[in-house]
Order: sequence, then structure tokens, then C-alpha cells
Amino acid sequence: MIRHIVANVFTLLIVGLIGLAIVVSAGKRSYYVEGPLEQAICFRVAPGASLRVVSSGLAQQGAVSSEQVFRIGAQYTERATALRFGSYLIPEGASMDQITDILTRGGASTCGSEIQYRIGVTRIDTLVRELDPATQSFQTIVQFSSNEEPPEDYARFAEQSDIQYRITVAEGATSWQIWEGLRLAEFLSGEAGDVPREGWLAPDSYAVQRGADRQTLLAEMEARQTRILTELWEGRADGLPYETAEEALIMASIVEKETGQADERRQVASVFVNRLGIPMRLQTDPTVIYGITQGQGTLGRGLRRSELDAVTPFNTYRIDGLPPTPIANPGRAAIAAALDPDDTPYLYFVADGTGGHTFTTNLADHNRAVARWREIEAELRAREQAAE
Repeated sequence: MIRHIVANVFTLLIVGLIGLAIVVSAGKRSYYVEGPLEQAICFRVAPGASLRVVSSGLAQQGAVSSEQVFRIGAQYTERATALRFGSYLIPEGASMDQITDILTRGGASTCGSEIQYRIGVTRIDTLVRELDPATQSFQTIVQFSSNEEPPEDYARFAEQSDIQYRITVAEGATSWQIWEGLRLAEFLSGEAGDVPREGWLAPDSYAVQRGADRQTLLAEMEARQTRILTELWEGRADGLPYETAEEALIMASIVEKETGQADERRQVASVFVNRLGIPMRLQTDPTVIYGITQGQGTLGRGLRRSELDAVTPFNTYRIDGLPPTPIANPGRAAIAAALDPDDTPYLYFVADGTGGHTFTTNLADHNRAVARWREIEAELRAREQAAE
């Protein structure tokens, strides 16, 4: 009798163990296989959120098929206590293992809202952008300029502990404009120090945290520009009229201010390189303007005859060669153009009314192109007046 009972218990124990093994195997398999998400989502882990709260939220959004399996899997892989707060993009079909990795690996948030602070040549803008998980593109939901009061919605986003900040510096902004923009940024900390050297700050996009130090950020911008210039200087074309990399940076800043067309930069650079080779004065308005403003804002009007006639270090109508410093902070493409310009015979260029320029090899053709540009300007003014 006892032997029969022991045999039955032993049989039940084996069956139970087999059943447990099947359950464990099925759970393990479901933890690693493709998940139920049919469309990517943005999932936020709040500061201090527990694994149970996170697993419940994932289940509610249809990202996991089982809260319990997700928790057991996280514990089994020793990641249950490694959750990092922030907003994360969970791709469609992500397995529970992949989701656990996304929520625990650390690093910057990959989803949610972003405050973008844009330092431009004529204005400073603040944008609140939100990532659309379906298209993985940002949509602007709040926007205002530095001379406007922030809308009420802005405070709601700025108070989020995991909000991402991004500072974008436009190509052609001066060092004073960048320095002033950082000084006005309420989310940064520390003194800005002295205005950095002109031309030595890289126009780029910089991810920062609230409270980032201004001088540290300026140092990063300078280090990035130095790396770019060093790299491109080493691969420069032969026969260029620069003795130093800084002279190339000066030329790049002139190219940056002369054209907004990416495909024209090397042609514009070729004009100035050709002039230096004759030699011929550069005769470029942006250098004269910089001599007047010292990079502190825009001139806001045309140049006067007296300003074009004045002998100053930046008046390239009256001095030979390059001005003493850059006149703005050129981007990588402008530096590349200055160090590898097109091989052209051009000595002149003037706006053509399309946003680009007409390039010519002699003064007679140039004067005809200028006359045509004057006609286009008159037509544009007439249209504007008729529209008022």
C-alpha cells in the first residue's frame, strides 16, 4: 500500500516537474520571440518607477503579451533593478528581451519631447518638438523667439525631468551671436566668460542637459571646429594662397557669408582664390559689414558710400588680401570649399534673383549681370508695393 502511494506521489512529482519545465520553456520562448506591437510607441519610464509599474504600462500599450513573463525575464537576466528613467522608442515587433534592453541600457532618451534652442544669424528661436513614433520624425508643437514671452505650454515641458535639450547653431553665426545666445539660454548655468575667437566655434547641433555649463559648451564648440579645420587642412588642394589654416578659416567665413547655396560654395571660393592669385582685392561686402558691426548683430541696411571708401582692416575694397580674422563661424562645407575650390576662370559673381549667383570672367560681363540684377530688384520692389 505504502509502496503504491509513494509510486503515485513520485509519478505526480515527475509530471509536475515536466509541466513546470514546459511552462518555463514556453515563458522563456515568449520572452525572446517577436512581440505583439504592430506600430512603434514612445514609452516613458518615470523617475523611481518599479518594474511592476513599468510592466503594467507596457501591457496596457500592447508592447508585451505578459506582465509576469516580462518581470520574470528581467529578473532572470539580472536587469530588474536597472531601469533608467526617460522616454524611449519601442519599435514594432520588439521582443520582451529587446524592450528590457532598451529600458535599462542607459544613455539619452530616444523618444518623447525635445526642446530645441536655435541660434541663428538674425534671431534666436525656441522650439518644443515631439517625436511621432510611427514616422520617427519630430513635430513642432510650441515655438517662440527670444524677444517673445514663452507660451504657457512651454513651462509644462521645461519642468519634465527627462526632457531633452538640443542647441543648434546656424552656419554663418558670429561668435558674439553664439555667446549671447548661450548667455540668454535659461536652461544653462555658469558664466559665459569672454566672447570666443571669431570663426572658431563649430556650427552644429549639441545635445545638452538642463544646467549644462556655458563655458564647457563653448569649449566643446571650439574643440569641434579645431578638429574639422585640422582634418580638412591636411587634405587641402595644392597651390592655395594660404600660409596657415587660420587664413583658410578666414576665407571659409567669407564664402559662408556670400552664399546660402550649398552647390555654389566651391565656385564662390574659386572666385576669391583667383583674385588672390592675380592679385586683386577681394571686394566683398560681408567683410565691410563685419568691420562696422564687429559681429554684434546685423547691419539692417545697405552699405553707405562713405563706409565703402573708409580704410579699415575689414574693408576689402580698400585693403589687399584677407581681413585679419574670420567674419563668422563657417560650417564644415564652407571650410571644405575654401580648401578645395572648383577650378574656374571666374573673377566676379552677383545675385541672379533665384537665390544663386551669376558667375563671370570679366568686368564687362559682370556689369551686365549687375544691371540685370538691378532690374530684378526693381521688379521685386514693385511687386511688394503692389501687394501692400
